[in-house]
Amino acid sequence: MPAALLWFLGALALAGAETLTGDMFLLMLAGGALAAAGSSAVLDAPIWVDGVVFLVVSVLLLLGVRPALRRRLARDTAPRTGIEALTGSDAQVLEQVAGHAGQVLLAGQVWSARPLNTGDVYEPGETVTVMEIDGATAVVWQT
Repeated sequence: MPAALLWFLGALALAGAETLTGDMFLLMLAGGALAAAGSSAVLDAPIWVDGVVFLVVSVLLLLGVRPALRRRLARDTAPRTGIEALTGSDAQVLEQVAGHAGQVLLAGQVWSARPLNTGDVYEPGETVTVMEIDGATAVVWQT
């Protein structure tokens, strides 16, 4: 059996095994095996040349492509819940927010609030953005 066909079958086996792991490691090795199959078919060089092509292409794919591919595919898709969901939300000032006192209407509930910058004062009726939740107090800022 020609070496190019063996490299190609190896690439298919590695790509198939990747479907079981999902780690993108075996897929990069499959790319190296596919490159070795191509070089074997085109160059008609000794088998060690195919091995070097496999090694170089696999390492390049592992170091160059795999990290970017994993970052792209591993996005956090879990919905934010609890107080994490409130961060970044808009709130309506109900009672003057200044120093360490004030109230805002946030997600249909009345929350105690304080400004992000201690010198800021927000009057009733203004819209503010929740920057963080500190205990039971919304830390707000007007954009």
